[in-house]
Amino acid sequence: MEFFRRAQTRPSRLAVLPGTFNPITIAHLELARAALPLVDEVVFVLPRALPHKEYVGASFAQRVEMLEAAVGRDQPFSIAAADGGLFVEIARECQAAYGGEVRLTFLCGRDAAERSAGWEYGHPGAFAEMLRQFDLLVAARSGEYTPATEFAQSIRPLPLAGEFDHVSATEVRQRITRGESWEHLVPAAIRDRVREIYS
Repeated sequence: MEFFRRAQTRPSRLAVLPGTFNPITIAHLELARAALPLVDEVVFVLPRALPHKEYVGASFAQRVEMLEAAVGRDQPFSIAAADGGLFVEIARECQAAYGGEVRLTFLCGRDAAERSAGWEYGHPGAFAEMLRQFDLLVAARSGEYTPATEFAQSIRPLPLAGEFDHVSATEVRQRITRGESWEHLVPAAIRDRVREIYS
């Protein structure tokens, strides 16, 4: 795991927010802020390899640049790159970087939670094994996520301060292409850079 910004904390509970951040949106930041009362630090993780998406659009360096500008320095937020893209791979890298005693919580929306629970990991029971390494806080996204009964202790809802169903990086890029307003969907600190990269 390579850090581009590391908070000055020694977390006992770490929230992990993986994403492609193409670009980072106000929804990403709200996920991180909503988790802060429950954790000591949030690390935004940009995978170098993506298991379910193509690496197109902004370059890796540009995504890191936008993350750094959007996240700022007033919160216990870190920014890092991971070699792997699956939650279980990112968890291993976080344990190596932060120590085996840190408790990991992954932050995601309903769509990412469904993808993780349904992913073909190669052997039965793999998802249950993963949830012994970390838990999930899941924000509603076009509906609430309802985990299987056996996972209810490890997968909990993450309430957000507002409605973010309409916010996605894909929506930002499509609006730019169509010439529609998009600025309200990204943090103010990166609007000019998003315009340069995606226009």
